[in-house]
Amino acid sequence: MIEVKNIYKSFDGKTVLNNVSAQFYAGKTNLIIGQSGSGKTVLVKSIVGLLKPDNGEILYDGRDFTQMDQRQKKALRSEIGMLFQGSALFDSETVLGNVMFPLRMFTRNTYGECKKRAEFCLERVNLQGANNKYPSEISGGMQKRVAIARAIALNPKYLFCDEPNSGLDPKTSLLIDELLSDITREYNITTIINTHDMNSVIGIGENILFINKGNAEWVGTKDDIFTSEKKSLNDFIFATPLFQEVREYMKEQRLETSGK
Repeated sequence: MIEVKNIYKSFDGKTVLNNVSAQFYAGKTNLIIGQSGSGKTVLVKSIVGLLKPDNGEILYDGRDFTQMDQRQKKALRSEIGMLFQGSALFDSETVLGNVMFPLRMFTRNTYGECKKRAEFCLERVNLQGANNKYPSEISGGMQKRVAIARAIALNPKYLFCDEPNSGLDPKTSLLIDELLSDITREYNITTIINTHDMNSVIGIGENILFINKGNAEWVGTKDDIFTSEKKSLNDFIFATPLFQEVREYMKEQRLETSGK
């Protein structure tokens, strides 16, 4: 579990995060949503230590990251997996080499042990037979699965995903969402996903934090979204006619169910 308490962050006198508090749970897909410029990316960067908040606490299972020295931060980072927006694979490395990279960098395992773990992770993301291919030889969806395999190679307790469905078609996006959700539950990972994808919100949003103008304005689940009366949230989620129709349909279904 990760908990942030009363986080403030400003740049050049402009407040970007204003007293933000939230909890992100192990074994659940925790989503952070909001418009561009809302502060959600600054929040994620603060949690992982890329930015230092002006005030507040960031607790990793009770351990305050903001009070750690460099040695302690380095130890904690070994428990963190990262899935970057563009996959960020090494073009000159094979699929297997990419997944082995963190194992060879951050463990003292033998080459054979690293290879075995990497092969296991690739099998877990349903990528068999692609070990010796290069990133340029596989599809965007396959590249994303390689990146997920690399992110879980060190068996992290915490997994951060930045726009995991960026650039993917809807069908592939659904597969990536399901894979992240399955891995999160299977390994009881605290997974935090920064996303603009409303399909992900409605599909795998088990714990959703809505950031608006630097404030934590709403927390709930994918089911709570359809009954929320929070105007700023509704304006963001149901901005298109399609999602407005989906909301009305879901509300009607709930009324029918409650009336039985």
